[in-house]
Amino acid sequence: MSFGIYAVGYLVLIAGVLYLAHVMRIPENYIIAIGVILLGLGIVSAVQNTRRKDPN
Repeated sequence: MSFGIYAVGYLVLIAGVLYLAHVMRIPENYIIAIGVILLGLGIVSAVQNTRRKDPN
């Protein structure tokens, strides 16, 4: 459940950054690249922060 909340929050952040880039008239190629990079970082950080540690 916490992974879902983390992922939704990160998607809202990505949407805000991409909207700001659009308003600043950054070319679409760069906006797409920014979105893909942020999505990858979001997935990695969500998995790292929500995974359970091994009890061993």
